[in-house]
Amino acid sequence: MWVLIRLHEATPGVRYSRYVELAEAAFGKRLGFWLATPANINLTAGTATTLLIVGGSTLKLFYKIVCGPECGTSPLTTIQWYLVFAMLSIVLAQLPNLNSIVGLSLIGAVTAITYCTMLWALSVSRARPPGVSYNIEGGKSIIAQTFTILNSLGIVAFAFRGHNLAMEIQATMPSTLKHPAYIPMWRGAKVANAIIAACYFPIAIAGYWAYGTMMLSSGILFSVYAFHQKDISRPLMGLLFLLVVVHCLSSFQIYSFSIFDNFEAGYTARRNRPISKPVRVAFRIFYVFTNFLIGVAFPWLSSLSGLLGGLSSAPVTFAYPCFMWLAIKKPKKYSFNWYLNWTLGLLGMLMAAAFTAGGIWSIVDSGLKLHFFKAS
Repeated sequence: MWVLIRLHEATPGVRYSRYVELAEAAFGKRLGFWLATPANINLTAGTATTLLIVGGSTLKLFYKIVCGPECGTSPLTTIQWYLVFAMLSIVLAQLPNLNSIVGLSLIGAVTAITYCTMLWALSVSRARPPGVSYNIEGGKSIIAQTFTILNSLGIVAFAFRGHNLAMEIQATMPSTLKHPAYIPMWRGAKVANAIIAACYFPIAIAGYWAYGTMMLSSGILFSVYAFHQKDISRPLMGLLFLLVVVHCLSSFQIYSFSIFDNFEAGYTARRNRPISKPVRVAFRIFYVFTNFLIGVAFPWLSSLSGLLGGLSSAPVTFAYPCFMWLAIKKPKKYSFNWYLNWTLGLLGMLMAAAFTAGGIWSIVDSGLKLHFFKAS
């Protein structure tokens, strides 16, 4: 992250406002485009689709909690709840640019901190489910255990997605020679990651203590509902799920605006005129419905986070920035800076290959049933 923030204004008088622009400046127009664009789109669109799946599923349970026993005999299906989430996303997607979603981003951050705190607090304040175990599954070979660890690290790498958005966010900040944008950007990044750590570590520790190996594959949110729906009041449980829905809607916009921005920049460059409002609205509707169709066709997409972490997040986050620093900053050969970036860059590519292998192995080993167009 530090490298990307400093490379934003690496060339005097130029601000690289998109990850792809920085890659093209470092590796050349053609190579930079093909290195960064597929991974960037895969990571951004994959995350948006995952958020749509999680948001739609959470909306379904939220309605069930709020409605209670009085629910009708013909509730909406999961796919229909995906569509509800998509329609809400379309409305929010009409905001013009990243600057205009600052308030929405703040709401998303506040709801995330709140629901994370509620998740671990509710988990430790209730009795643990009977039969909670912390024993690691035995009987696996060394190779199987190794690939399981690699898949787990791929999931962690996927959680560190978002570095590809650093350039767009920094571009919204004013910058002068006296007050360059990288100073407040780096300060903000440190504060943001400190808050993330304050959310993630309590959830990891409390969630493992409360549920152990009984933790559902869908995560701690659905585990809280499965194990404690009878001993947590409906208003409190409903508030928890509502906060998650709001956070998913906010995050969907943040990740999607990178795609919107790149499309509109390409359209303007090709047509040599500003994009019209009807075209912008049409593209954003098309993009959201594309995510919806992918979510309907591949409802198991969220189970592939380890594979996505290896294919996209690891190179974009851990490898490419180091190589871009070498190409643009050109540190002295065999200097500490030179060795450091080569080492970290190659290690990042090795991680990407290893996590991808772990993700593929996990799919084969677990026998993931790839039911298309069958959202549960």
